[in-house]
Amino acid sequence: MIRAELAFATPRKLPKASAVNGRVVVLDVAFASEASGGGFERITKPFIDGLGPRLAAWVDHHDHALHAQYKHDDRFVLATKAQHGACPEMVTPELCARIGKVDTIVCHTDFDGLCSAAKWLREGVEPYPGADDDARAIDTRLGVPSATARRFDRAIRARPRDTALLGLIVRHLASGLSDDSLWKPIDDAGKELDAVERVTNELARSYHRIDVLKVKVKGVTSIAFLDVPRKTEQQKRVRYDKTSLLLHGQERAAIALLVDGETLTLAAPFDSGINFLDVLGLSGGMPTLVSVQRERLDEALGLLGVSPSELDSLR
Repeated sequence: MIRAELAFATPRKLPKASAVNGRVVVLDVAFASEASGGGFERITKPFIDGLGPRLAAWVDHHDHALHAQYKHDDRFVLATKAQHGACPEMVTPELCARIGKVDTIVCHTDFDGLCSAAKWLREGVEPYPGADDDARAIDTRLGVPSATARRFDRAIRARPRDTALLGLIVRHLASGLSDDSLWKPIDDAGKELDAVERVTNELARSYHRIDVLKVKVKGVTSIAFLDVPRKTEQQKRVRYDKTSLLLHGQERAAIALLVDGETLTLAAPFDSGINFLDVLGLSGGMPTLVSVQRERLDEALGLLGVSPSELDSLR
């Protein structure tokens, strides 16, 4: 197993290039879209430019129009979500050998990203048999992940910003799950998701279903809409699981629209064929999951075929 420092990131929040050491590989971090509070030009490109020749590779599977700009740079191994449902399957022994030694791994903070980092440390070898399939099942929400993957996923969703826990998970995966004692802090974190799920399930009861009478987007025949109530100080202490809440909505209608504060999120099943990027004119991100400013709610609903009278009923 090779050694490298870890840095955790999201498309909206990348580390400063000066804060990561040596040659760097970026795994499962999408190019930012213009819906990300600055987009590619203000978030992704400065990081790429800041790393310069220290960027050894950027491996990702999220759709973005600007992938084409890097197709002749062999450091960029970029695909769409349809081509690769998860990033670990893109981390192969051949790729790791071609890129060579890296000093820092920058990875996304979900199971997909952490598993990619562990697989890179293992020079392209799965942390355990079926790990690639598990990452795909969790990231696409298609198929059923193994019990092993669910233990990791619950811990990550319970403490998504706990970098110490994220590092421990990568360590456990990179060791091939060889140290059973590492399961305890992971399982302890996972238990904290129980309270989060209770809040999520309670919120899901307030979804409002709208049938789209004049279909404008193929496949969008109904919408589950929820405007999350403003939280009291006591409620702020217990958060909800946004991914699970959106999945609750998709069980009730073709797509889910969720408003929380100043953010509007639209979600559809991975295999639905619906492309919100095209609907809203966005350059990048997951076609079936996008977040934009709340102020675009009326526009989004109109583009999806919701009539003005139905818009009024939501208020």
